[in-house]
Amino acid sequence: MWWIYALLSAGFAALTAIFAKIGVADIPSNLATAIRTVIILIMAWAIVLARGEYKNFGAISKHSMLFLVLSGLATGCSWIFYFKALQVGKVSQVAPVDKLSVALTIILAAVFLHEALTWKTAIGAGLIIAGTLVLILK
Repeated sequence: MWWIYALLSAGFAALTAIFAKIGVADIPSNLATAIRTVIILIMAWAIVLARGEYKNFGAISKHSMLFLVLSGLATGCSWIFYFKALQVGKVSQVAPVDKLSVALTIILAAVFLHEALTWKTAIGAGLIIAGTLVLILK
């Protein structure tokens, strides 16, 4: 079932790039990021409240909270740079280069989380890196 969610994520990520490119055309990229963030905040909390998951908030450990905060800061930085890149670049180049994060995640997961790096996964990451270089280099 995980792959269905992953495919839905990819589809919505593609729409995100198209919608963001159109939306950021006439406003500062940081303002666009802030507006998007407010929408995501409202949507996420609406789901948490509707499902009653807010009851688990007090059970979050300091360790989990620290890494969720770090993840949030990394996400914020990613979005700020992504929107700026979309504002000045072509979406057909920016979005694929942004997906270099997939290859970087595979490498970081192997190093820090000790996840197994299979040949299949390594080749996939290598192809993503090669594709990114094709898009960046002239």
